[in-house]
Amino acid sequence: MPHPKVAVLMGSDSDLPVMEKAIETLKEFEIAPQVKILSAHRVPDKVAEFVKNARSSGFEVVIAGAGLAAHLAGAVAANTTLPVIGVPLKSGALAGVDALYATVQMPSGIPVATVAIDGAKNAAILAAQILSIKYPEIAKKLEEMRAKMRQEVERKSAEAEKKYN
Repeated sequence: MPHPKVAVLMGSDSDLPVMEKAIETLKEFEIAPQVKILSAHRVPDKVAEFVKNARSSGFEVVIAGAGLAAHLAGAVAANTTLPVIGVPLKSGALAGVDALYATVQMPSGIPVATVAIDGAKNAAILAAQILSIKYPEIAKKLEEMRAKMRQEVERKSAEAEKKYN
């Protein structure tokens, strides 16, 4: 069975340091990311063209990260019925709050699942959760990740208890 594909889009190359967390996390789940820089404002025709062909190109989820006006996720969602996960990015005078509002406040019928400001890793995990419905190997990796998280918390708790109790 082929690896699932997720498009990781961003409005600018300055978004790459944050969006790399999504790319790395997808690879950990053996999900093939395809990375593109597509500005909703500077190349809207290219955004629409890519997204309108995304399903037929084998994509199953789209992650879109953008700061400031942050219209990328909405522009993507307007042109596909694939699940779209928006990552508002911290930038500008409002430190990402404007991007959060622009990403989460979508009109009825055009949803964008939105993660925290700079939450690219969680966007990749959410994409993995969506894909886990179809791909049992991803579901298994998610369970393993959660088990490691639990073990790490228990280890840290034991260390803190030993040091302070």
